[in-house]
Amino acid sequence: MKEFKLYKSPLKVLKLILLCSIFVIGGIWLITSTDAPAWVGWLNIGFFGLGYPAGLYQLLDRRPQIIINTVGIFDRTTHRDFINWEIIQDAYLADVHGQKFICLVVDERLEPSQNKSKLYKGLKNISKGMGFQELNISLGQVKVDEVKLMEFILAMAQADKSKREELLKRLPNTGPKRQPALP
Repeated sequence: MKEFKLYKSPLKVLKLILLCSIFVIGGIWLITSTDAPAWVGWLNIGFFGLGYPAGLYQLLDRRPQIIINTVGIFDRTTHRDFINWEIIQDAYLADVHGQKFICLVVDERLEPSQNKSKLYKGLKNISKGMGFQELNISLGQVKVDEVKLMEFILAMAQADKSKREELLKRLPNTGPKRQPALP
């Protein structure tokens, strides 16, 4: 079965590490060159220093972030299983401070919160109040044209099984070293 895989962008991870470095250097400067309380500098170093191990982990993690095949779509940050094409009714883009998401609209009876606690269901309502759905695909760590990916997801959700295989065959081969271009 052909799969379409999207991997984390190393450039975005390097930007995270660079931004953390700016604040760590600022913390060192606060401690060594100013009369500011030392705890402020150490707090800066401690908090933004956490970006180094997180960034290193993201940089070395070569598992695909998003997998699309004839069964459905899998996003490592969203759900533990594939989201089947049959349950996706619609999809739309959402943007929060430059972070892009594809929100998947599914039948309310099939949402993951149906067998969760009241707290989880309450959080679902907050998420929906902000314009999201329960199943959202985060595009913050991958480099892809979000509009084309959303259109491709909608085409896959609306196609029958034989047509899905045809749509996947038209995609280029992918590997961990490069991001594919969507048709």
